[in-house]
Amino acid sequence: MHGQQEQSAAGTYLAFVEQRMAADGCGTQWDNWGGAPVFVGRRAEFRLRWMATKLHLFTVAAAVPEITVPVISAFTDQVVQYAKNTKGGLPVGLQNGVGAFPLLVSDRVDPAAVHWAESQQRVKFACMTRPVVVDSSRQYVGMFRGKPLLGRVYASYFNEKAARYFYGQ
Repeated sequence: MHGQQEQSAAGTYLAFVEQRMAADGCGTQWDNWGGAPVFVGRRAEFRLRWMATKLHLFTVAAAVPEITVPVISAFTDQVVQYAKNTKGGLPVGLQNGVGAFPLLVSDRVDPAAVHWAESQQRVKFACMTRPVVVDSSRQYVGMFRGKPLLGRVYASYFNEKAARYFYGQ
């Protein structure tokens, strides 16, 4: 029974994220990654203040049995590769950037995974990621919310979208 309840809590949270992203004008869909359902939301925006760059923002979210540092780290790498492969347009770096929120939700979360997500934004050549760890047992959302050295110009955008999508503000 507990597992069914937790699936329901995780499913409810993912439905909330999907609804918030759709309300913000994002394209949304469900996909299958290795037999597991994942939610994919995306949008692209161009702003002059971003040094005339177009940013492709992806959110890929899934419910998992347990979140550890290796699990969220590997999922983050998968999301970055997926975003780079599917964004379309010019190659990354040519007035084109990729932002991603790899999001995992579970009722079993290693505190080290929360710390890993909250500690920093990950940056790899024009790809900025802010992993999100959601502990559904405590209704806690852990992610980096600061202003990083690299990608600082996008920080307020990431923080605003995270507040809207993951916290419902």
